Amino acid sequence: MLILDDFGTSTITTDDATNLFEIIEDRTELNSTIITSQLPVSSWYNYLNNDTVADAILDRIIHSSHRIELEGESMRKLRSKINKI
Repeated sequence: MLILDDFGTSTITTDDATNLFEIIEDRTELNSTIITSQLPVSSWYNYLNNDTVADAILDRIIHSSHRIELEGESMRKLRSKINKI
């Protein structure tokens, strides 16, 4: 299992995006991959800065994934309020 935690929190080069595509391509339908991100999927095109690569990555991820969207306040924020009481 590959876990990409906090995807989209740092800058990515064109080479990085291409390498990510190759990793996703190799894993598609064979291995589990978990991607956590605060970046909305709709912003991935801008983040990856290459529409062709973004299309290829999203096509492989979106059509074979289980998507879980969390709502509400940050757990870190909630915990900090509890610790201040």
